[in-house]
Amino acid sequence: MGNDATESGAWVSVGKTIKQLIAELESFENKDLIVELSVDGGGSSVPISLVGKKDGKCILMYTG
Repeated sequence: MGNDATESGAWVSVGKTIKQLIAELESFENKDLIVELSVDGGGSSVPISLVGKKDGKCILMYTG
């Protein structure tokens, strides 16, 4: 999406910044899509319940 980290695949090990994530989400045409989180490549997913900050990181949480 135009940034070096994403194009090189570095985001896989380094992660994304809030700025990078927002830019990627803004590229979706349908802004009403439910956002879910997957840790297995999309095989399963859970809805993001809360967004928080811990130890200097943005944390997406599922509280199901």
